[in-house]
Amino acid sequence: MRRAPDRVLRVDLSDRTVASEPVPEAWRRRYLGGKGLGARYLYDELDAGADPLGPENLLCFALGPVSGLLPGETRYAAVTKSPLTGAFLDSYAGGAFPEALVGALDDHLALLVTGAADEPVRIVVEDGDATVEPATTWGRDAAETCRTHDGAVACIGPAGEAGVSYATIASGPNADHHAGRGGAGTVMGAKRLKAVVAHGSPPDELADLRAEYERRYAEDATGRWLAVSDTLETVDFADEAGVLSSRGWSERGFDGTDEVGIEAARAAAHGRERADEAVAGGFRVETDAGETVPRGATAMTLGAGLAIDDFDAVAELGELCNRLGIDLISAGNAVAWAVRASEEGLLADDYAFGDPAGARALLDDIAARDGTLGDALADGVAEAAEELGGDGLVPTVKGMELPAYDPRGAASMALAYATSDRGGCHRRARPVEREPFDGPFTPAEAATAVIDAQDTRSVRWSLVSDDFAGETLRDDGAEWLEAVGAPHGDLAATSERVWNLVRLFNVREGFTRADDRLPDPIDPASLDASFEALLDAYYDARGWDADGVPTDATLARLDLDHLADDIA
Repeated sequence: MRRAPDRVLRVDLSDRTVASEPVPEAWRRRYLGGKGLGARYLYDELDAGADPLGPENLLCFALGPVSGLLPGETRYAAVTKSPLTGAFLDSYAGGAFPEALVGALDDHLALLVTGAADEPVRIVVEDGDATVEPATTWGRDAAETCRTHDGAVACIGPAGEAGVSYATIASGPNADHHAGRGGAGTVMGAKRLKAVVAHGSPPDELADLRAEYERRYAEDATGRWLAVSDTLETVDFADEAGVLSSRGWSERGFDGTDEVGIEAARAAAHGRERADEAVAGGFRVETDAGETVPRGATAMTLGAGLAIDDFDAVAELGELCNRLGIDLISAGNAVAWAVRASEEGLLADDYAFGDPAGARALLDDIAARDGTLGDALADGVAEAAEELGGDGLVPTVKGMELPAYDPRGAASMALAYATSDRGGCHRRARPVEREPFDGPFTPAEAATAVIDAQDTRSVRWSLVSDDFAGETLRDDGAEWLEAVGAPHGDLAATSERVWNLVRLFNVREGFTRADDRLPDPIDPASLDASFEALLDAYYDARGWDADGVPTDATLARLDLDHLADDIA
């Protein structure tokens, strides 16, 4: 029987040393792995104000104690300090790379990368060890880099090399899996790390337990939904629910939804990703640049957000983002901002909605930091607006651009964006899926909905479970942890502990209540409740003070009181 991994593999790129280190048992019990363990290392090893692009920043490729065994797609967590927001960042991706990384790391929970190389390098992981080698693919796009290497690859594209603040880490033979939001790929580029290559196979123990869960997953409402439509149906859902932003946040709803949504995908697709699994993956679509697997965010951000109602054109823009290694949500919002700024007369060049060619050209400029506008937008919409004007045209939270779920259709979604620990993000909580149908939430109901989702995902992402298959885990995954002998305590407390630890990290970086704000240009009058009342209810339910700092009592209850002096 596979025992739970209990070490980390550390690579210092500055001096090219590799060391295997034990993980303190208390850390494994309290934080498990993935997000939780990555946050603990980040909090312990980074000084406040550390430069995200400096050699001191830590980049963790983190797994969980039962990675490779859980049902659904095996995933990894990229944990670091974000160059886009300056806050904590965790981003996740699946595909072949995390499956190989589980076997390659052997009894290690994570690969920790520090320092910076003086020339482009790659890290090769195999048999519980790592080597640092020259990178021969610097300058190539992410898809070509993935296909060039022997082994499963996580790599950056041109955007990561150029230092675009929201560059991704791409994996898969067609670079269609991305640790996307917040700039983990930017950190790789700053370290001159082109790729991590893993040679290994996932374990095959606990087959009966996995089969039981896969049956439950296939029969679950979420599993059935994914089997039929994958996430591409989200654009249709958001439009019908009245929460789809369009035309650069200037409108809600999109007349071209049918042309870019699920039926268009089915008509264009020639197969399904992971079609032989219990629940099929996304739709495989051919473009002029190669095969791509568009997700829901592709249709929402590059379709509705840019008012492009041609499925092929939207899929090609998504494939371009994949090859450039650039977060398509931030990138799509950057293009939308350029159109809005052009309409306001703030730019010398004209940009228009519904123009795929113009969007492609600007995405290329952003990825290369080419020209004044491309260079400015490579730092994100908030930075571009500060430099060029046009503040408030496209919403951000903590410097991160929002996905296309419009909080003006559900006040609780505004709260979810504002309190997300990595900036404007819908993955921590999506009460927008309930509030439009259940009626306006009271502040207490909104706070409860957001906190429950945030905490649930904190423990799932510390296990690094599949986002969707994780919904079938009993007792937050305790059954799996006990099967491999992994130490753990009350997993509900673990989830809350992880969320509060990340809050401490962000507070130490200077984030306050003022940063948990309603995103511009959302008018408070468009919401069904006072936003300040929502935030007060959230802080009270969290056990935080009026400025959003966890109280001494909360820290003591969660065994975090030894960190209180750091934020005093």
